Amino acid sequence: MGHASNLEVDTMQTAKQQAEEVLRRLPDDATLEDIQYHLYVLEKIRKGQNDIAEGRSYTHSQAKERLSRWLEM
Repeated sequence: MGHASNLEVDTMQTAKQQAEEVLRRLPDDATLEDIQYHLYVLEKIRKGQNDIAEGRSYTHSQAKERLSRWLEM
C-alpha cells in the first residue's frame, strides 16, 4: 500500500480520536507497517503544530539562511 493519504490533523481531537480516524480511513488490507507509518506521520504533524504554536519555528527565509550557513561548512 502506498503512503499517500489525505491525513488531516484536527487539533481539537484527542490523540486517541485521531488514531481512530486514521484506522477508519485505511483500507481493510492495511498492514501493521501501514498503520505504524500513518500514526508516525500523525505524531510528527502534531509535534510540528505544537512547535509552531509555541514559536519554535522558522520562516522560509530564516530556514534558507540557516541551511546555507550549514552547507558552507
